[in-house]
Amino acid sequence: MSKNVLVVVERRDGILRNVSFEVLTAAQQMTNGGEVIAVVFGQGNQDEAQQLAQHGADKVYIATNEELNAYSTDAFSQALTEVVQTVKPDVILVGHTAMGRDLAPRVAARLGLGLISDCTGVEVNGEEIVFIRPVYAGKLFQKKKVKEGIIFASIRPNNIVKGEPNAQRTANVIETQVTITDIRTIIKDVVKKTTGKLDLTEAKIIVSGGRGVKSAEGFNQLYELAEVLGAAVGASRAACDAGYCDYAMQVGQTGKVVTPDLYIACGISGAVQHLAGMSNSKIIVAINKDPEAPIFRVADYSIVGDLFEVVPLLIEEFKKVPV
Repeated sequence: MSKNVLVVVERRDGILRNVSFEVLTAAQQMTNGGEVIAVVFGQGNQDEAQQLAQHGADKVYIATNEELNAYSTDAFSQALTEVVQTVKPDVILVGHTAMGRDLAPRVAARLGLGLISDCTGVEVNGEEIVFIRPVYAGKLFQKKKVKEGIIFASIRPNNIVKGEPNAQRTANVIETQVTITDIRTIIKDVVKKTTGKLDLTEAKIIVSGGRGVKSAEGFNQLYELAEVLGAAVGASRAACDAGYCDYAMQVGQTGKVVTPDLYIACGISGAVQHLAGMSNSKIIVAINKDPEAPIFRVADYSIVGDLFEVVPLLIEEFKKVPV
């Protein structure tokens, strides 16, 4: 049986987030001859619709209302609920981002649906869709499926390989005015804290520092290494608690969960809370003076040494590599 899949598209600073294209790729695997329907909230444009079409969308719904210009739980949950009731999809997919983690469970509760959250993989066997998600801080993985009703799931960024765009694809664009009432929260201003040019959850390379970096100034070398590699900069909770950097940079169980292609841990001992946030990285490089540091148990490559000696050498060598 064919399935129509609704993909919730997310923007940041007016730009479509990479996770939306990853979710569109996952959606294409599930249709079995049905349609991939992308929904954009707020004012949309033809360029966005074309990008979504090239990455797999057959239809693009642009849900408009003045309350949707900035994200708020009340407005977006009402808007998505109305779109779901109009489209009547068989599957709903969102990115497991800050917005997705807030929005998905509220809409699921409104619609009386179950939610499979934080999925890192999808297996499609005929009409059966199985979602893979980590449990116990990534030590185990479970497979889950929905036996009846609408399937609702959130996909962790940087886990589904984004498909190549097809310039020949087009989509039917439908603009619809949604009804929003009962707004309990008014967004007055958005104050942004950022780790740099790249979002930690979507970065392909992350350079992280821990208590061994010793100071805020000690992070300057990590910023320089990140600049050379085109990477984002993260930190352990110990570094954040010590005031070396902002909590927006924290990777771990109480921070951001990341799965980059390359994770370079500098001066991080490897507490279980930190490992829970990065142990699923494809390649882990650890730099630490203590040869018994727990981080080395999960590292693919281990460098026992002073990060203040090792990192400058890495910067020097990486600068020699042609981009």
